[in-house]
Amino acid sequence: MVQVKEDISVKQQAVLAKKGAKQLSLLTTEQKNKALLTIADVLEEHTDDILKANEKDLENGKEKGFDDALMDRLALSVERVKDFADGLRQVSKLDDPTGDILTEWTLENGLNVKQVRVPLGVIGMIYEARPNVTVDATGLALKSGNAIVLKGGSSAIHSNKAIVEVMHKALDKTEIPKEAVQFIASTNREATQQLFTLKEHIDVLIPRGGASLIQAVVNNATVPVLETGVGNCHLYIDEHADVEKAISILINAKTDRPAVCNAAETVLVHEKWLEQNSDRLIQAFKDFNIEVFGDERTLATIPGAKEAKEADWAEEYLRLAIAMKVVSNVDEAIEHIEVYGTKHSEAVITEDENVVKKFMALVDAAALYHNASTRFTDGGALGFGAEIGISTQKLHARGPMGLPALTTIKYVMSGNGQVR
Repeated sequence: MVQVKEDISVKQQAVLAKKGAKQLSLLTTEQKNKALLTIADVLEEHTDDILKANEKDLENGKEKGFDDALMDRLALSVERVKDFADGLRQVSKLDDPTGDILTEWTLENGLNVKQVRVPLGVIGMIYEARPNVTVDATGLALKSGNAIVLKGGSSAIHSNKAIVEVMHKALDKTEIPKEAVQFIASTNREATQQLFTLKEHIDVLIPRGGASLIQAVVNNATVPVLETGVGNCHLYIDEHADVEKAISILINAKTDRPAVCNAAETVLVHEKWLEQNSDRLIQAFKDFNIEVFGDERTLATIPGAKEAKEADWAEEYLRLAIAMKVVSNVDEAIEHIEVYGTKHSEAVITEDENVVKKFMALVDAAALYHNASTRFTDGGALGFGAEIGISTQKLHARGPMGLPALTTIKYVMSGNGQVR
């Protein structure tokens, strides 16, 4: 099996990735799809190798006292390996955005102008404890014609090395050069810092993980950053919210997968709705064992609730815990979201169209929901396949980033001797 090299510098890897990107840009959609299917098959063939490597990471995690949520993100299984292999198969079925002509016109002098979608080039992917990102990001990068330099967290180093070694083995059977997939095996912080500054060779950095990781990339990189964001997501239950919808949406948004970024972390409840439906809300928290941190009115209503400190309003709990604040109107809810939100996903539950209109107009976030769970902020759930991350910024891409977000545009002109 091809070994991931540890004695090669980050700059050398970036140079190789750029070379691979050039070769990759010449391939057809059919060639890229065939390569993705080959990688998927070979990953499944080498499941045992991947799981043995993952065991080393899990053992290290136990020794270091990782919490249950982190261990769950780190853990692989036969089913999870099959899932990310199937993810590659799904990506192979998606439309290839590269080469799409977005618009075309002809000038008065006869010069034809086309705006064409092209790959970004070389993507630097910096992420933490989820080995599946190694496969997901690679598949999306290759399908959109990009090379990728992967820098995973030290907690998943053995798993990631094994996965990349298997993908390199698979790429040897395809038209895609294995140079197009680079993995930085060093766990030294200096390696990451070097990646931040290779603007000549890396076209964009995409950080995916906790707030500290994302801010470290944003604050230190000279390479352009596609900023993904943490999810302090809010639900506002308005005075005119249907109780069945409100409880169902709250429970789904909080409990379906508590450790993901589109899970609800704060619920803002209109005081009049709470007066009428407190019993239902109390029972829901009790049935699903949700720990509540709240303001004074919450403490007076929800048995067992704990006083919310200032930090709780900004907390991304990533577990069965939620902050709760009682508000007097939609304006108060919007003001709270403005202060503590992370511009990820926010929801309003109401039957009042005026409240909906104000919420949608004034709340600044990548994804807004009316009478629906925030858990839909996901590339697969929204119907355009896998995602490389969820952008909370406003330039280039926002929200779940699928294949089109990994491209840029190029103007292609064709003439017959025109001069200016």
